[in-house]
Amino acid sequence: MTKLAITNGKLADPSGKDLTPGIILIEDDRILASGDVAIPQDAETIDANGLVVAPGLIDLGVFATDKPAFHFGGITRAALMPDQSSPLDDAGLIRQATRAGKPDFWVHPIAAATRGLKGAELAEIGMMQAAGAKAVGTGRQWIADSGVMMRVLSYASGLGLTVITHAEDSGLAGKAVATSGETATRLGLPHAPACAEAMAIARDIMLARATGAAIHFRLVTTKAGFDLIRAAKAEGLKVTCGISPAYLFLADNAVTDFRTFARLSPPLRSEDDRKASIAAVADGTVDVITSSHDPRGPEDKRLPFADAAPGMAGAETLLALSLNLVRDGHVSLNRLMTLLSANPARILGVDAGGFAPGSAADLIFIDPDAPWIVDSERMAAQAGNTPFHRVPVQGRVRRIMKGGNFL
Repeated sequence: MTKLAITNGKLADPSGKDLTPGIILIEDDRILASGDVAIPQDAETIDANGLVVAPGLIDLGVFATDKPAFHFGGITRAALMPDQSSPLDDAGLIRQATRAGKPDFWVHPIAAATRGLKGAELAEIGMMQAAGAKAVGTGRQWIADSGVMMRVLSYASGLGLTVITHAEDSGLAGKAVATSGETATRLGLPHAPACAEAMAIARDIMLARATGAAIHFRLVTTKAGFDLIRAAKAEGLKVTCGISPAYLFLADNAVTDFRTFARLSPPLRSEDDRKASIAAVADGTVDVITSSHDPRGPEDKRLPFADAAPGMAGAETLLALSLNLVRDGHVSLNRLMTLLSANPARILGVDAGGFAPGSAADLIFIDPDAPWIVDSERMAAQAGNTPFHRVPVQGRVRRIMKGGNFL
């Protein structure tokens, strides 16, 4: 049995309030203890050199597995969206996806809720769960048929799985590529009102109430949407929501000059909604911050704005951008690790994302003040389609551990 003691680190424990100096004791691939603990004589000592030691990031909802980007960003586990070249609607595909990251990171596939993600016929969710699926997802689309969505929620609830859904009413959003407002009008872009999000959330909350299911809205980006999430939580429903840094730090004017790297789904919102997103993180309405990592090459992005594929390469910038929330006083570093690690682990039902005894020894060593500049042309990701090109940031992962072994 191999024992490691990580010393001289500042522990960003999601279960704690503030950074504290302490020790993390590891045996094989699990954490034995953390904090003020005695170091066994047979333990190998690792000096953290004053760095912040935190749980490895768990990215809830990526569209591609991307080893270089994940390692750069400190992501040790990724929940893979079902939107793949062959949708993850079959047990064999789920089994294959779980092996995709080995031995470099863990992949937790999200099973397609319906066959081919077409929103009509339920997929074999139980068989996919047995094959390794950790949640059920509607993919990039909202299931318009309320009867189908209710069956998805009911079936997933019986299996103890969370349903991860896209929150845009497709009848309103249609082929829109921007949020209705001054920017979309000035650029002549197909647009939809921001209320498309709240309408989708309202219906799905009602169905979750009726079925008792756990539902996670992968990206909530509007004040009206957050108001609905707050009310559902106050009612005691099993409702959670996430956001990605783009919606916290960019508004719809970022698409000026038809910048396709800022073409996202859902589209960027108004400045008022952006401020509401920050407030929702600060008051605990938001449960998860995800990169929504979706690397897209020039064949997908160097097109007229309406024809470009939505998405951004977000894995490398997830931690650095999120640390702005700490520097601006919206959350503590420990609370940020709850959003980036502990809550995603809880939603997926995996023993990771924290320092509790028995938790997976997936750790990152962070220099929170290390400066660097985001450069879309030099990113480690499969493609560098980031709207944060040339933005100065702070925070670098210096070492990464998966299952008790340094990578």
